[in-house]
Amino acid sequence: MAYHRTLRRSLVVTCFVALSLVMFSLGAFAFHDFSDVDSAAFYHDDAHWLKEMGITLGCGGTLFCPNDPVTRGQMAAFLHRASRVHELPGFSLTTLDSTGTFGLYTSVAIGVDGRPLISYYGGTNGDLKLAHCVDLACSAATLATLDSGGVGQYTSVTIGADGLGLIGYFDEAHGALKVAHRSNTACSAATLATLHSGPFGEFSPVGLYTSITIGADGLGLISYMDFSTQVRAILTVAHCNNTACSAAAVYQLDGTTDVGLSTNGDLKVAHCNNTACNGAALATLDSGGLANVGLYTSIAIGADGLGLISYLDFTFGDLRVAHCGNAACSAATFTTLDSTGLVGEHTSIAIGADGLGLVSYYDNTNGDLKVAHCSNVACSAATLATLDSAGSVGQFTSITIGADGLGLISYYDLTNGDLKVAHCSNAFCVPYHRGR
Repeated sequence: MAYHRTLRRSLVVTCFVALSLVMFSLGAFAFHDFSDVDSAAFYHDDAHWLKEMGITLGCGGTLFCPNDPVTRGQMAAFLHRASRVHELPGFSLTTLDSTGTFGLYTSVAIGVDGRPLISYYGGTNGDLKLAHCVDLACSAATLATLDSGGVGQYTSVTIGADGLGLIGYFDEAHGALKVAHRSNTACSAATLATLHSGPFGEFSPVGLYTSITIGADGLGLISYMDFSTQVRAILTVAHCNNTACSAAAVYQLDGTTDVGLSTNGDLKVAHCNNTACNGAALATLDSGGLANVGLYTSIAIGADGLGLISYLDFTFGDLRVAHCGNAACSAATFTTLDSTGLVGEHTSIAIGADGLGLVSYYDNTNGDLKVAHCSNVACSAATLATLDSAGSVGQFTSITIGADGLGLISYYDLTNGDLKVAHCSNAFCVPYHRGR
């Protein structure tokens, strides 16, 4: 009898595999939900799918018991649960600002109220603008203009130790790096400060390609490009003197070549020597000789405590990632995630609630917004998905993980000149989700 019960289980597993292939395209899952399911097993992805859809949680603890028989009662429960599974969109798309040419240079962070906060450039009037989402999915937002008059390019937003937003951005009219410190949680107003300016105003630009974060000392740290000499592009950082960043100490980190202007076409990293980052250890990670790599970089710290960097290999038009080999990132391993056409522009990376990287990027060939969900911590492979393909969309992407544990992406709709957001409904940000 044991032989026949095992045979029946084999038939049930086969039926479920066939059912899943009919209902869904399983993709390349790489989760290890069950300790007794080897990653090389032919049913590995199927077992994950069954758990993801709520059909079975296994046989107790972290076990799946793949060789155990299935009773008629269990089979009835599995089939009934499977009948309630249906394909749902893996994301929702929302237009937040469509009153002109808005949505360039977006940056997103999650506020202390759990709602997304998006800084962006209003090209119509040359304004720094902010969208404060009304809910976790950002189905709508309250809009505010924080600074005007040829300002707001290259924005980057973070949440300070005081719980208020801090935005670094470029003042094109004066060729300066500026910051806006929110006056309240809703960010209907902000205090503005100029941190660094060139000697000849707009003709000596400082503050391009900004990126901001909060250091271990609770103070803002802003990286940016100083091109004030008009001869060399210098990687520079500004370390805020206080929470509001009304002033900052400025340090030059790399000016040996025109960094930021592709002199050598290399991907490089700078590992700060201290909290103020008044010096850094520099390393070239990816260098293709005459190749041009390292554009549109974005970095996050993975679940293994090591850096994970997304970027564009412009020579081949590929989306690539570099997984740091140590804390200083003096060396790294590289993986090409997408190579179908010219892809990988405007990358942004975050670490999901599942501990794996989630990368948003622009597919230039098709004019689409895409995401890559890493299959493992090192991101040596990924599941790809197209989120928005209505016209030319997906430039200036910025991704974060919301208070609901799901990805949220701000981006620019070039066709309509709008600011848009995409809210993922599952970790993969693809249409596989259990019915409720």
